[in-house]
Amino acid sequence: MSVILITGGMGFIGSNFIYYWKKNHPEDHLINVDLLTYAGNEDNLRSLDGQAGYQFVLGDIGHVGLLNQLMKQGVDVVVHFAAESHVDRSIHNPRSFVLTNVAGTQCLLEAARQHQVKKFIHISTDEVYGSLGDDGAFTETTPLAPNSPYSASKAGSDMLVRAYYETYGFPAVITRCSNNYGPRQFPEKLIPLIITRALRNEQIPIYGDGLNIRDWLYVEDHCSAIERVIEDGVPGEVYNIGGQNERTNLEVAKSILKLLNKTEDLIHFVSDRPGHDRRYAIDSSKIRRELGWVPSYSFESGLKKTLDWYVQEHEWCARIADGSYRAQTEADRT
Repeated sequence: MSVILITGGMGFIGSNFIYYWKKNHPEDHLINVDLLTYAGNEDNLRSLDGQAGYQFVLGDIGHVGLLNQLMKQGVDVVVHFAAESHVDRSIHNPRSFVLTNVAGTQCLLEAARQHQVKKFIHISTDEVYGSLGDDGAFTETTPLAPNSPYSASKAGSDMLVRAYYETYGFPAVITRCSNNYGPRQFPEKLIPLIITRALRNEQIPIYGDGLNIRDWLYVEDHCSAIERVIEDGVPGEVYNIGGQNERTNLEVAKSILKLLNKTEDLIHFVSDRPGHDRRYAIDSSKIRRELGWVPSYSFESGLKKTLDWYVQEHEWCARIADGSYRAQTEADRT
């Protein structure tokens, strides 16, 4: 049995990872620490309440005393998802991104180092590489060139993780993923925003000309890649994780509307956001070659599963829309 500490497990990718790991490694004990900020949703893991081998702790990764208490449970592996992650929010409030993504990561690294954690998986993003032209793809050796406060804060946390490996020999690994999509994603992100608005026949805002390109990765494929990194990833290495599913934002919107039998008249172009990167593309040949990981989902099959989930889980969506998912969290804080 291994003890795995997951930060940010009530969020989108973190909650999907916890379900994935529970299914495939039921003997392990999972500790989920989450501050339950706006995107942390207890509904995401409600079905695990009271289950053996799962522990939820409401807390901040910047709280050193709490981290030390948790590490004393004999944590073997840390999987660090917790982050402020929405670019638009970082433009309006960059300080909170620096505090969580940089300072919070340093606190977590130090606690894990002091307690001799066996492996530390730092979940990062392809956005730290900046923007691409029409050709090529990001590799693990592409220089970091972040263009938003969000991506700059993530690049800063990446550099801290690297420094802990180089300075202390700390067993840390960095993964950088392309755009994730799937169940339980907060509706401010592109794909759930399009889905939820289309289901309500509301206008769908698309930045600029809609031709910004992203590589889309189904969240379960991301979870299986992290599994390979936990099992066989080499400390000090970086692994890019991509779905090799490049689509423009406009293509994504049109695909969703077609599947929902909605008219493209719902698409509404709005002013572009500052520092909007034109194209991301991930070269994930290293993790495929060295760790034997391959994605299981095409963009079309992953999108169909995602749509089905949002249609079926209308109560989850309604609680997000009216803010009632926050009620219990706010009660816990008082």
